[in-house]
Amino acid sequence: MKRSLLAAILGLMTASSALAASEAAPAKADPAKAKAIVEKVCAACHGLDGNSAASANPSLAGQHAEYITKQLVEFKKGIRKNPIMAGQVATLTDEDMRNLGAYFASQQPKARGANNEKLLAEGKKIYRGGNQTSGVPACMACHGPAGAGMPIQYPRLASQHGAYVSSQLTAFKKGERANDANQMMQAIAGKMTDKEIEAVSEYISGLR
Repeated sequence: MKRSLLAAILGLMTASSALAASEAAPAKADPAKAKAIVEKVCAACHGLDGNSAASANPSLAGQHAEYITKQLVEFKKGIRKNPIMAGQVATLTDEDMRNLGAYFASQQPKARGANNEKLLAEGKKIYRGGNQTSGVPACMACHGPAGAGMPIQYPRLASQHGAYVSSQLTAFKKGERANDANQMMQAIAGKMTDKEIEAVSEYISGLR
């Protein structure tokens, strides 16, 4: 009798644990389900394939799915401030945001080229070696030598619009953007001069 009772209790505990695990695990993202949202909401600014035509809007093609989803969630919660994006994500569900992340991650980014050779040389120096005098670390330490980034932690930067990169570094520097882990980017950008921001943004736009 005692053994039967113990077995029943153990069985119940196992079933409960399995149920809890299934409830905790989010459903697998389905990029196909995001296409209608992209066509209706996202394409006007970011392009149907995630390659934006306007330099003020980030290209999302090839960006890490987890990073995109995180940004969408934080726009919706107001952690990352942007009145346009706040309106666009207001009705999105958690599933929608995961699907959008997967959709844009699956798109092929278009290569861009840096234009200003003088800025390019200075930007390369900062991106690859930082500025020891001011304490600015090398960008590639987190984002990789080719700007590929690291899923979940650090975004892909390669082929991003230089103007967009510059605007985000400036926002970090001014404290207008603060949704990075431990405000690390705020601290780094705060040590950069406007010229360094312009130069490293130019270099990043040519990475591939």
